[in-house]
Amino acid sequence: METLKSLKLESVNPGAYAGAAGWRFAPRAYRIASVNPATGEVIAEVYASTAEDYEAVIAAARDAFDAWRSVPAPQRGELVRRVAELLRANKDALGTLISIENGKIKSEGDGEVQEMIDIADLAIGQSRMLYGLSMHSERPAHRLYEQWHPLGITGVITAFNFPMAVWAWNAFIAAVCGDVVVWKPSPKTPLCAIAVQHLCHRAMKELGRPGIFSLFVTHEDTLAERFVSDARVPLVSFTGSTSVGRRVATRVAERLGRTILELGGNNAVVVDESADLALAVRAIVFGAVGTAGQRCTTTRRLIVHESRFDELLARLVTAYRQIRIGDPLNPATLMGPLIDGDAVKRHSAALDEFKASGGEIVCGGRVIGRSGYFVEPAIVRAQPHLPILQREIFSPILVVIPYRELDEAIAIQNGVPQGLSSALFTLDLRNAERFLSAGGSDCGIANVNVGTSGAEIGAAFGGEKDTGGGREAGSDAWKAYMRRQTVTLNWGTALPLAQGVRFDVESRAGRHE
Repeated sequence: METLKSLKLESVNPGAYAGAAGWRFAPRAYRIASVNPATGEVIAEVYASTAEDYEAVIAAARDAFDAWRSVPAPQRGELVRRVAELLRANKDALGTLISIENGKIKSEGDGEVQEMIDIADLAIGQSRMLYGLSMHSERPAHRLYEQWHPLGITGVITAFNFPMAVWAWNAFIAAVCGDVVVWKPSPKTPLCAIAVQHLCHRAMKELGRPGIFSLFVTHEDTLAERFVSDARVPLVSFTGSTSVGRRVATRVAERLGRTILELGGNNAVVVDESADLALAVRAIVFGAVGTAGQRCTTTRRLIVHESRFDELLARLVTAYRQIRIGDPLNPATLMGPLIDGDAVKRHSAALDEFKASGGEIVCGGRVIGRSGYFVEPAIVRAQPHLPILQREIFSPILVVIPYRELDEAIAIQNGVPQGLSSALFTLDLRNAERFLSAGGSDCGIANVNVGTSGAEIGAAFGGEKDTGGGREAGSDAWKAYMRRQTVTLNWGTALPLAQGVRFDVESRAGRHE
């Protein structure tokens, strides 16, 4: 395939990249098959990394960090700039690869690459704005301030649903902060990671900065556990399920390391009695159906005022019947496949559970009998007390729930363990402010007249509660990749002590008897 060739991907690819030594693999290692979810066919294979590969990657990263941390931050930004230039030049091929390996439609694949370019631009600017605060000292002739230093190796563990962009959120910010990055991508989408690493290799070689970005691919828990338990990796950024995130957090905490956790979302849209339904429908359908319901920000619950319930539900059913499901590379397609056969089974099992607990499947939900892993997006009518609504269902199932009072709707929205993204559609200023107040949405993201999906990179991204509390991308998220140092500088001739403490000793030289 021409796309693979243009991105330097082969039928069998090495699965580890270790600093100046570059690509490596063990010829007898297990081969991970990358499968096209739209066809069920193998695209290419990747050698799984061995324990020796892992050690080489970490050792090379440590060596690279020793030099990289002393490079001025704006110069570090130049490496990110070069990677971004290569991303721009290869945007179409990378977007196509995402569609082939992940299954999201081509415009979403292209959008993911654009998000990488956007975060690179932000990181380049951030390289000149790694600010520390300056405080007034209570002591005369003293200056008190804080500064930020590089942390070390940033470990990045990403999921299949954003096989490139989530790495970029972390890697580009970490790099300008003076860290080096070791990536463990999802074994379901390894080719996306290897293609990006080829571009990083080229940029690092051109600028003479080896080892800043590296990776290892594994399909087993053993190396992943070793990675998160490795004291040489002071920061681990993990994106994935809440259950695995708990294990990662525990392992890293045992060695007093740091984590950035981006875990499950169980996101809700509230539609009140004043809402613009035409606007709401567009946002809800994209939020629920985009990426086949496999975003962490996917709209999973729709909480609708009883006076608008029937009308909105009818509009949604009409819109769902227009969803074109099929080849993600076809420009007319609006929804591609789920990632694999297990995802299809979970989709069907969730719908069975809804029916068994009293929910009504209003439309959709069938498994589509063709090659690949295709299902219909579903709308389910249910009450908010169902136990299944406490879980993140990682497929295109939208559960519609009626409410009477806004406080009831907010309580329903907040009444789940997860707290990532939320939205209210309203033309009522008081309702909007109530939703955004301290007693409103408890999520890390709260939108008004905007859906739950499609966050911009200029703001910090992340959630609360079982979503993990981590923040990535913009705002001051860069601080997570650095260590803070408080400095007190005495430029005077006296030594006053803080808090008025007196501790007088004779400072003149004398004889010892």
